[in-house]
Amino acid sequence: MLPNFLPESCLDHPALTAHFTLVNEKNISRLNEAVRDVPDFPKPGILFKDITPILASGELFRLAIDEFVSAVGGESPTKIVGIDARGFIFGAALADRLGAGFVPVRKKGKLPWETHGASYTLEYGEAHVEIHRDAILPGEKVVLIDDLLATGGTAGAALKLIQQLGGEVVCLTFLIELAFLEGRKNLDPSVRTVALLTY
Repeated sequence: MLPNFLPESCLDHPALTAHFTLVNEKNISRLNEAVRDVPDFPKPGILFKDITPILASGELFRLAIDEFVSAVGGESPTKIVGIDARGFIFGAALADRLGAGFVPVRKKGKLPWETHGASYTLEYGEAHVEIHRDAILPGEKVVLIDDLLATGGTAGAALKLIQQLGGEVVCLTFLIELAFLEGRKNLDPSVRTVALLTY
């Protein structure tokens, strides 16, 4: 499915090439076709959206990063924040493409230096993510990226961490959004949120 916006500022972004299109129906269709449905994983009744065919294809992976660059639009972020773990894959590639730094948000206890942490609710219990205290400077423009927006708990916690450090989140970007889980309700409505594929 197509992204739901096309910012005019996209056209001015220096990282975009002559073949620019955010609403590139062909690219989005190819990415959509590559996502593999895996029934009953990780437990019965779940239809898992497997993105590894996109990652395994150099061409499709490049197309996905092209669309993420377009989603960022005319913003000039200095930091790309990726969420553990598949957000690291897309986030590092996007940071390289935009000439920005990359910052990991990791599960509790995985980062080696001083951290800020945030908890969020799971179906059964609680989870916790952390970011290095010096990873983002006040006023820095930040893009938060992950492979999947489901319930929004992890992304919402990561967003709060960035804001606590004084970062200005200019865009939340996801490869896939499971819209029926209404994850956007757990995100800051003032921050632009983009999913390349929506189910």
